[in-house]
Amino acid sequence: MIDNIEVFTHSSIRVKCGAGTIYVDPFRMKEDKHDADYVLITHAHYDHFSLEDIRKVIKESTILVVPYRMVDDARELEREVKDIIAVKPGIYKEFEGFEIETIPAYNNIKPFHPRRAEWVGYIIRADGKRIYIAGDTGVTKESKKVKCDIALVPVGGTYTMDVKKAADLINTIRPVYAIPTHYGTIVGKQSDGKTFAGLVKSPVKVVEKIQYFE
Repeated sequence: MIDNIEVFTHSSIRVKCGAGTIYVDPFRMKEDKHDADYVLITHAHYDHFSLEDIRKVIKESTILVVPYRMVDDARELEREVKDIIAVKPGIYKEFEGFEIETIPAYNNIKPFHPRRAEWVGYIIRADGKRIYIAGDTGVTKESKKVKCDIALVPVGGTYTMDVKKAADLINTIRPVYAIPTHYGTIVGKQSDGKTFAGLVKSPVKVVEKIQYFE
């Protein structure tokens, strides 16, 4: 499964599984793929909810999943996708061939991602694996309870966890693999992935996946 996960840039993620192709927060896509069976959006900021980039990956049969307070914004795409589904933190939902759980994504001290916004991270349960895509979050009591095989966590700091806090989270939840995201472009340094890897304790394996920096 680790080979079926791509990070294009920042937090733009594609997961291929038996149920199809799932994008999370497509952003700065270099190609028009139109291969998304599902698009999951974590929150409303421009680098995570980009209509231009969503339009590069969707097709008529795509299902778009967004936090419920974003439904009005997402309706701009309702003629271009099959369905728009709203979610709140702390829910479980089944789709055809996979399931999702939503994990609250928020900052404890910083003001950028308030808990009241009810933005989310996702656990995708597919092909017998649990893939945690944290979204823009700090280390929270909910994130520390996540059980997963693969964790994609922001490490760039400023708006989210920095490398040290992200490593602390990974050392707490101990997935098999950890993939750093959200660094090297808008925030963070290109070297943050390696710094993060140096702080994560064995037996967790860190895999850097970002394909390009801009």
